[in-house]
Amino acid sequence: MASLNIGDAAAAAGVSAKMIRHYEEIGLIPKAKRSYSGYRTYSENEVHLLRFIRQARGLGFSIRQIGELLGLWQNSRRSSATVKKLALEHIGELEEKIREMLAMKATLERLAAHCHGDHRPECPILDELSGPAPAGQVRSGKSGRS
Repeated sequence: MASLNIGDAAAAAGVSAKMIRHYEEIGLIPKAKRSYSGYRTYSENEVHLLRFIRQARGLGFSIRQIGELLGLWQNSRRSSATVKKLALEHIGELEEKIREMLAMKATLERLAAHCHGDHRPECPILDELSGPAPAGQVRSGKSGRS
C-alpha cells in the first residue's frame, strides 16, 4: 500500500482526520511523516495502529489505558497476564458505570412517573434538578443554572 493522506487514512481506519491529529498531538501515535508539500502521510502500519485505537475506544478504554495497551501490543515480550489484568480492571470500571447509569435511569423513571406532563407548570423533574444534592452525593463541577 502506498502512503495515504490523512483523509484516506482516516477512512481506512474508521476514524476522523480530526481524531488522527488529536492522537498525534497527545502523543498516542507518532507524528506523521510529511510529503514534500507538507501534507501528512500514513503507511499501512499506521492505519493498523489507528484501527487498534478505534477498537479500543469502542470498548471504552481511556486514552491512558490505550497508551498502555499499545505499549503491550508493540512489545513481543509482554506477558498476556498484564494485558488480562488491564482488561479485568476495565471490566470493573464498566460495571461501576453500569451501576451508576442504572441508578440514574431509576431516578429519571421515578421523576417521569410523577410528572403530569400536561399544561401545568409543576414539574418534579425540574424540582429535583434545581434542589440541593442528596446527602452523600456531590453534584458535578457545574453550578446550578446556566
